[in-house]
Amino acid sequence: MARPRLTGFSHGAGCGCKLSAAELAAALGAMTRPLPTGPSVLVGPEGADDAGVFRLDERRALVQTLDFFTPVVDDPGDWGAIAAANALSDVYAMGGTPVTALNIVAWPREGLDLTLLAEVLDGAAGVLDEAGCALVGGHSIDDPEPKFGLSVTGLVDPDAMLTNAGGRPGDVLVLTKPLGTGVVTTAAKQGSCPDGALDAAVRSMTLLNADASRLATAHGARCATDVTGFGLL
Repeated sequence: MARPRLTGFSHGAGCGCKLSAAELAAALGAMTRPLPTGPSVLVGPEGADDAGVFRLDERRALVQTLDFFTPVVDDPGDWGAIAAANALSDVYAMGGTPVTALNIVAWPREGLDLTLLAEVLDGAAGVLDEAGCALVGGHSIDDPEPKFGLSVTGLVDPDAMLTNAGGRPGDVLVLTKPLGTGVVTTAAKQGSCPDGALDAAVRSMTLLNADASRLATAHGARCATDVTGFGLL
């Protein structure tokens, strides 16, 4: 029996299903209440950074992020691993270390076998284990369009924190991974992906940015961002 194509259950592809930055700005601008904040918030939503940061004391701050998306590949284990690496990357982009994670699951109980969901969860668990990040729970709903991701909490030294606003003219731009995975996964969804290209893209998307983040902070970097959401520019 042929396995179902997970990407066929999605109206888009991964981060391509996000609301645009302009749409988000319009929704936030229409709010009648100010966003709750406090003196310990070091990074909030106003800067559209990769994660929020909340100071605990002089040497420690919490890094919090949430990231989930529809299937970007048809293999459930690969999708889970990609989603986990993607969520963890937001913490790494802030110069932080992931500590705990919660799974976010939307699954069509009538449309896809739950054994496929188990494979998604296994894929994510392997990446979390590699990152040394504990899975402490999660939440699920029945949804005709499958979605998966994680909420991740990490720790960072407030004095070594990276932000998307820390860049200066003349800074050297360093990419930790090759660009183009979105093009590859879109081609795969359409059945026009060249042989070997998808495997290479999956290897890249499941590679953790832990070493890159550690090296960046060790060598005095001030600015970083995860480009998977809205692209490089």
